[in-house]
Amino acid sequence: MNKEQCFLIGRIAKVHGLRGEVNVALDVDNPEAYEGLEHLFLEQKGRLTPFFLEHFVIQPGGRALAKFEDLHTIDAVEVLVGSEAYLPLSELPELKEGQYYYHELIGFEVVDEITGPVGPVQVIYDLETQDLLGVTHKGKEVLIPLQDGIIAQVDKAAKKVFCRLPQGLLDIYLEE
Repeated sequence: MNKEQCFLIGRIAKVHGLRGEVNVALDVDNPEAYEGLEHLFLEQKGRLTPFFLEHFVIQPGGRALAKFEDLHTIDAVEVLVGSEAYLPLSELPELKEGQYYYHELIGFEVVDEITGPVGPVQVIYDLETQDLLGVTHKGKEVLIPLQDGIIAQVDKAAKKVFCRLPQGLLDIYLEE
């Protein structure tokens, strides 16, 4: 299993108690959809390693309490603190009509309501402060904020992202 086949669900935040439980800080929109998980893939030394769970209980504040099979001491789980936790893309919850996952936008054509075609989405930047589309426009990378008011509509069938770019945004990237 590699990262391209997975999505980040969160990271191991800290050890909880004396019996090998950990708190997982979740990075998902609907934590309740993941109640009772049976496994996680943890990144260790650049590789994803499967860990089977005895329990995975959703807690308030976007956290989960997890207990891994065969890890029963503080020392056994302390080395996992800080590890990113992943699940296969096949385990993403189904979305309602008109909703989308960011990773689905890779390869979609971005179209501005004034400028017209901008270019294809090459990468999604998932930053702490803001999520951005990395789009190739006239041979340069343009960063477009993924936020309401800028992204007007996503047409999955046509593979297009319709947007209202702030005036002058493209010019900033095209200046020499």
